[in-house]
Amino acid sequence: MGLSDAELDAVRAIERADAADDDLGPFFAGAARARPVREVRVEPFLIARHPLTVAQARHWLPEYEDSFAASDSSTARFEDDLDDLLGALPFRLPSEAEWEYAARAGTTTLTFLGNDLPDEDQVLDDFADEKRTAAAENAFGLAAMGSSNEICADMWIPHFTDAPMDARPRTGDGPRVVRGGGGDLSPWQGCDEWLLLLSATRSEFEMFTAVRPVAPVPTKPSHGHGDNT
Repeated sequence: MGLSDAELDAVRAIERADAADDDLGPFFAGAARARPVREVRVEPFLIARHPLTVAQARHWLPEYEDSFAASDSSTARFEDDLDDLLGALPFRLPSEAEWEYAARAGTTTLTFLGNDLPDEDQVLDDFADEKRTAAAENAFGLAAMGSSNEICADMWIPHFTDAPMDARPRTGDGPRVVRGGGGDLSPWQGCDEWLLLLSATRSEFEMFTAVRPVAPVPTKPSHGHGDNT
């Protein structure tokens, strides 16, 4: 977990190749926020295929409104109503470690697609089109990881020093951690928006956020003593 030396080198390679028009100075200056790299044990969990849509949000919050959403199948974003949603939702937020594990899907590259410059076609904000949704999936079958600003259970701390090694969220006062957000700024304006798609990129919650619910893996029902079925 975290932004590795190899990933930083991959970003520098993109910069040297002039594939990016952005000024990447601020990114490198803030890279410490996603370091040091560390190994984390993540227990099995269930996570939504994509962030909650407007229609799904209204199932839990009937009065929910989103003036930025193009349709009911668009990603729902929350601000002042976030606490209301979390109070009504029978699921929890992912810890930051769980989110990154899900986003990486077994990879150690900038994104789950590799170390190339991410393309705007990689972002997804509406899930009505099944073919397009499937095309945006990673190896775990999760769509649009990194497209939207997605909130985690952890409170924001600008590095991983002394963070739990078992994927528990870090608790405390203050804003929560958000991951992703590359699609929230689409169409891109050459302001390093593509860096928000990186698996390790992290920031603190400021305005609006999407929610990708998490649930525990159901336990198998226990059988009577001696039952081998």
